[in-house]
Amino acid sequence: MGLRRGLVTSYFVCSMDEKNNVFRMESTTTLRSESVDLNEKYNPFENRNVPHTTSTLGSFFHLLKSALGTGLLAMPAAFKNSGLIPGSIGIVLVAIIATHCVHILVKTSRDICEECRLGSLSYTDTCVKVFKHGPNRLRSYTGFVRNFVDYAMAGVCIGGTSVYVIFIASSLKNILDHFYPEHKYSVELYCAILLLPLVVLTQVRHLKFLVPFSIFANVCLLLTFLATCYYTFMDLSKAADVNLISSVEQWPLFLSTAIFSMEGINVVMPVENEMSNPEHFLGCPGVLNATMLVVVILYAVVGFFGYLKYGEGVLGSITLNLPEDELLALAAKILVAVAVFFTYFLQMYAPMDILWLRMKERISQKYHNLGQIMLRTVSVTITVVLAVAVPDLELLIGLVGAIFFSTLGLLIPVVVQTVHKWERGLGKYSYILWKNALLLIVYIIVIVSGCYSSITKIIEKFT
Repeated sequence: MGLRRGLVTSYFVCSMDEKNNVFRMESTTTLRSESVDLNEKYNPFENRNVPHTTSTLGSFFHLLKSALGTGLLAMPAAFKNSGLIPGSIGIVLVAIIATHCVHILVKTSRDICEECRLGSLSYTDTCVKVFKHGPNRLRSYTGFVRNFVDYAMAGVCIGGTSVYVIFIASSLKNILDHFYPEHKYSVELYCAILLLPLVVLTQVRHLKFLVPFSIFANVCLLLTFLATCYYTFMDLSKAADVNLISSVEQWPLFLSTAIFSMEGINVVMPVENEMSNPEHFLGCPGVLNATMLVVVILYAVVGFFGYLKYGEGVLGSITLNLPEDELLALAAKILVAVAVFFTYFLQMYAPMDILWLRMKERISQKYHNLGQIMLRTVSVTITVVLAVAVPDLELLIGLVGAIFFSTLGLLIPVVVQTVHKWERGLGKYSYILWKNALLLIVYIIVIVSGCYSSITKIIEKFT
C-alpha cells in the first residue's frame, strides 16, 4: 500500500523471513512532489542508486573481458576433442544458448524488480525474489535457492580463477625456462609466487575502478591474438593432420571447454546493475549481443585454425605451442599472462560482492574493512591451493565448465524463468516451458558427460 504524508511517500512490502519463519515489513521511502499511482508502471532504471556508474563502452569491455579469458586460447584444444566440423557448428550453438540464458536472466531480474518496486537485484537476489513471489508450493524453497546459487557462484569463482592461476603460472614457467634453462622450477612453485600480488590487487572493491584494468587486459589479449594468428596462418599449407570429426566420446570435453570459455554470467548482473544506461544492455545491437558476436567470431577463428595448424599436438593454451626462441612469440606469452592476471580480479568481483552481502550483517560495522580484507585474502588463497593441487589446465577447464559454469549459466536461468512465468503465462502453446525443457536436457547432457570424461582423463593421467 502507499501512504502519502506531505512530500514523503512510503511503500511497504510484506515478505517472509525464512530464517525466523515470520513475516516482516520492508519499507522504501521516496521524496516526491506529487502523488504516486501504484498502478503506474514502475521503472527500475530510474530508481537505482549507484555511486560509481559504468559507461556503456566500459560495460562492453567488462563483459568482453569476462568472456575472453583463458578459454579463448584453449579453443584449439577444444576443437581437437570435437573435430573441425562439429566444433564449428558447436561453437555457434553454445554461443546462442549462452546468450539466450543471459538474456532471460536479465529480463527476469528486471521484471521482478518492476513487480517488487526495486531498482536492481543481484544474481542471487533475483533467484530468491522469483521463488519468494512465485507459486505458493515453491516459496518454502527460497532459503535453499539462496544457498544453492551462492554455492554455485563460489564454485565458479574458485574453479574458474584456479584455472587462471594455472594459466599464468604455466606461461611464466614456459617463459623463464627459456631464459634460464639451468633453473627450471615446477608450475606449483609459480602458483605459490602469484599468491601475494593476487591478494593485494583483489582488494579493489568498485567495478568502476577495474575499467582501466579491463581495457588494458583487452589490449594485451588483442595483441596476443594478433601474434597467435600470425604464427597460426604462417605456413598454413603445412598444416598438421586433423580430424574432421573426432570420436563422439571426446565431444563432452569440447562442450565443457566451450561453456567454460563463453559463460561470463557471474559478471553479468553486477555489470548491468552498475551501468549508467542499463537500457543499452539488452536489445539490438545492445551490449550483450555485440559482445557475444565478437566472442563467437574470435573463438571460431582461434579454435578452427589453431587446431588446423598444430593438429593433435595442440596444448591446453595455443600460446604454449608458439616458438620459444622468437621475440614475438615470447612477447605474446608475456602479454597473455598479463591479460589473464588482470582478468582474475574482474572474475573475483561478483562472488566477493555476493559473499560480503551475506557476511556483513554478522560483523560489527567497525570491522567491515577488516572483514572485506580477510574474505578476499582467504578466497584468493583457496584458488591458489586448488591450482597447486590440480596443475593441469585442460582437464581442470573441462571439469569446472561441466559442473559449475553449466549450472550457473544454464540450469539456474532456465529454472528461474520457468518459475517466474509459471503463473504469469508461459506464452502461446506454453512455448517457454518446452523451450526450457529442451535447455534442461542440454544441461543434463553437459554435466553428466562432461564430468565423466574429465574425471576419467584426470584418473588416467595421475595414475
